[in-house]
Amino acid sequence: MAYTGLELFMESLKQLIHGSHNPFTKNPSVLSERPQIQLLYQELGSLIQTLFIHEHHHHLLELQKFTTLKRRFKDVAEEAQDIIDLFLSSLHSRKIRNLKEFEGFLTFHSANQTSTWNLVNGIRDSNSFEFHSIPRTKRPLSLFPRFDVFKPSLDLEKVLKSIDSIKAELTTIDNMKTDSSSRIDDIKTRSVVGTSYTTSSLGKKEPWEEIVVGIDHDVEIIRDKLTEDTKLVGIVSIVGMGGLGKTTLATKVFNDPFVVYHFHVRAWVTVSQTYERRDMLIQILTSIGVDQNLEKSSDYKLREKLHKNLMGKRYLIVIDDIWSIEAWDDMKLFFPHDNTGSRILLTSRVNEVALHAKPHGFVHSLPYLKDEQSWELLRKKVFHGDECPRWVIESGMQIAKKCQGLPLSVVVMAGVLAKEATSQDLWERIASGVGSSILSDEKGCLETLALSYHHLPCHLRECFLYLGGFPEDFRIHVKSLIWLWVAEGFIEGLTEEGGNQSLEDAAKAYLMDLVDRNLVIVGEREFNGDVKACKLHDLVRELCLKKAKEERFFLRIDKLPLSSRPLEALVTTYRQRRVFSDQDITVVEFAHPPTPPNIRSLLCFHKDSHSIDEIPDFSTSFALLRVLDIQKYKVGYTRPGIALPVHLRYLAIWCSRFPPSICNLWSLQTLVLKTSSDRTELPANISDLVNLRHLWSNKELFISTIRKPMNLKSISNVVLGLGVDSLHKCFPCIKKLEYTLVPTDKETHFDLLPYLTTFKLRVDYIRKKMNLWFPNSESNFRQNHIWFPSTLKKLTLVWCDLPWRDMSIIQSLPNLEVLKLKYNAFTGAYWDAREQQFPQLKFLRLEELDIKLWDVYGTSFPCLKRLAVVNCLALEEIPLDIGDIATLELIETRGMSNYSIVESVKRIQKEQHDEGNTDLKITVNGLELSIYLSGKLSSYNSASVTDTDTNTERV
Repeated sequence: MAYTGLELFMESLKQLIHGSHNPFTKNPSVLSERPQIQLLYQELGSLIQTLFIHEHHHHLLELQKFTTLKRRFKDVAEEAQDIIDLFLSSLHSRKIRNLKEFEGFLTFHSANQTSTWNLVNGIRDSNSFEFHSIPRTKRPLSLFPRFDVFKPSLDLEKVLKSIDSIKAELTTIDNMKTDSSSRIDDIKTRSVVGTSYTTSSLGKKEPWEEIVVGIDHDVEIIRDKLTEDTKLVGIVSIVGMGGLGKTTLATKVFNDPFVVYHFHVRAWVTVSQTYERRDMLIQILTSIGVDQNLEKSSDYKLREKLHKNLMGKRYLIVIDDIWSIEAWDDMKLFFPHDNTGSRILLTSRVNEVALHAKPHGFVHSLPYLKDEQSWELLRKKVFHGDECPRWVIESGMQIAKKCQGLPLSVVVMAGVLAKEATSQDLWERIASGVGSSILSDEKGCLETLALSYHHLPCHLRECFLYLGGFPEDFRIHVKSLIWLWVAEGFIEGLTEEGGNQSLEDAAKAYLMDLVDRNLVIVGEREFNGDVKACKLHDLVRELCLKKAKEERFFLRIDKLPLSSRPLEALVTTYRQRRVFSDQDITVVEFAHPPTPPNIRSLLCFHKDSHSIDEIPDFSTSFALLRVLDIQKYKVGYTRPGIALPVHLRYLAIWCSRFPPSICNLWSLQTLVLKTSSDRTELPANISDLVNLRHLWSNKELFISTIRKPMNLKSISNVVLGLGVDSLHKCFPCIKKLEYTLVPTDKETHFDLLPYLTTFKLRVDYIRKKMNLWFPNSESNFRQNHIWFPSTLKKLTLVWCDLPWRDMSIIQSLPNLEVLKLKYNAFTGAYWDAREQQFPQLKFLRLEELDIKLWDVYGTSFPCLKRLAVVNCLALEEIPLDIGDIATLELIETRGMSNYSIVESVKRIQKEQHDEGNTDLKITVNGLELSIYLSGKLSSYNSASVTDTDTNTERV
């Protein structure tokens, strides 16, 4: 449990003591136990203040004890949370016994009569049915959870004794008298174990000692930036993840003959994680050859010597591996600014540091090696210039490819291979198991990467480790990841009230921090630059797995052990609170005793989806669940017991119909429904889920009636029935909405949704085509004005059949950045946009429209960056004035059968090139225009109009 988790637990306790939002607050059992809960709250709070808030520096021995106490405290806090949550689960289970969906009936057979009993209330029911005719897995007897497994009262005595023990040991540590300065020195020594600040010998190695490949172009770029003709002190930065070769590149530039000739003075300093000003000054002075009496000099004298030796000279200072903005802000004061053309070259794993050092300077992101470059580096490192045997090539290239472009991985593998006798069998075996071979060098590759992990702030560590639970090479959707992080309790409790950012926005900031630290790779971006999908480099994932195992953070199941109850055995043995599985883990069997009820998360990622008869009742093993993702299992029958995990916050499930008992999960924040049906009807009491923020389905969600407004932030594919008054009364807080307009729906005042930023409006095309629209309903929709809120940033219209004159409604939206018009969203042959202006629009997509002519001025879209025209087969040309938009970066055309379209974009590109604008990119059917014209022009008519370029759908 990290500090954020402790905060959330403390907030839960506070709600039980004082709050009104928790449904258990007024429960008589809770009221009777309130003094005990309050005592726990006070005791935990005092230790949190000591261990986390007002943490002091200690001697190395004290630090070890302090760390041990922290670990013990976290264990005790987790145990206390389990006890509290199991107690609440017992109250919840007693409550739902009386709910209608938990009634089950059992038929008793005798010679004379058949009787049916309500198993909950023990009442005879006249509507009997034949129990033995029901399949075994669906018999009503199995509906009933074992209510006796939950404890009806709190027993916190053991927890409170443990807390007292920790407090006593803390008192012993605090009584140790130690000089404060030496304490600080000790803790710093501890924090940089394995790191020294001796004078760097970089730049003095013989060329043959450094075998590098694939950075010649990078060397040229950095060298040119360092030696360009500007007098002011210039800052050039190299950023990239650990092991990517930043220091190697900087060394090559540092030793480049032209750089050596150009600068009068060159110095190298390595910062690493813990910045020490005095040590930096000594390093720089030693590097430039000043080494007299440095250790005895004061800090002031050291700064004076450095300034004297740099003043009036063109100097190059390489600051390698700088981690913090604070370190740079202090160091930059050392260097004189005397217009001599001096340069400072930074290397860092943190983009934020580089951008802060020079907001408008040059930042070079170091790329990964290509497969052929990785093989070249591996071959050179292993054979040192000797010829490699031919039989090595195939397996060697496989090994190099699996290193995924990370030079550090290649070097580690080369070290493994060079130490072993060269044999074909060895190389083939390593090629098939390269992952474990990389891991074998813990003091090399992973220790280097581990520096990034140990430097992470506490609030990011759990978020980072969590990524390691996903399968190898898994494309992680950021939207789902953020929902999971929030449900797990990793995100600090910020809310929209009082101007603070939402939990989702805070989670996005966490992710971007990890991206900036080069620990997470961006797989795909939204048009506005937000990350849409991400992934981990395999080596970074191995680091996550290693650290997660050390800290008992999660259990990953890649293969099943030889056991009749595999998951139960693993979880019982390791007492893991989170389980990620790539295997079919027989979830039905696992959900029964004697598995301990300590599982908080279960996520299944096995590749093959298949059906199971039923969802288990979750009576004991899953009583504490917060996260459950079993959408790989197609459920034929849903037990009412799914309502028992009252602490569940995230549920992803695949079922044929909506399980009514889900509406009893009052803690639920995110619900993802996967179904094979065309429509899922939601019950009227769906609004009982007062904490539900996100409701998403792969098919249509139909709400025929609803009891009260919902607190949803996002919902997909929703259709409202006659029993629902209006959207704004149903979803007053909605931010992201996908809404389908049906024949009976006259809702057009979408401006009453004050928080809506992303909106997809779709007219029910199928019903319209089948003449199911009521008389005049379509004409009413078209004749009435549609009102959109001014908060909209993204708008998608589908099958609306609006006249182009109604574009004035959209034009008036002041914050609109993305507009997608699809499948006759607007109809008519002519769109005159010359007098219209879309002030903030950055992306425009026209798809499957019947438009023929389009007139526009460059001033109509002053901020447009991307235009996509897809399968508008009647369109004669893209207006030439589009090319005059200064911000335009890309024009995409796809599925065009009219030759004049290609000619029009060709003219746009030529005109822009003539005016010196060579940055505008144009593609036709996924090919750059020049490539398309050189070899594909004759076949553009046959291009598949259904082909989808992933880049065009990133918004």
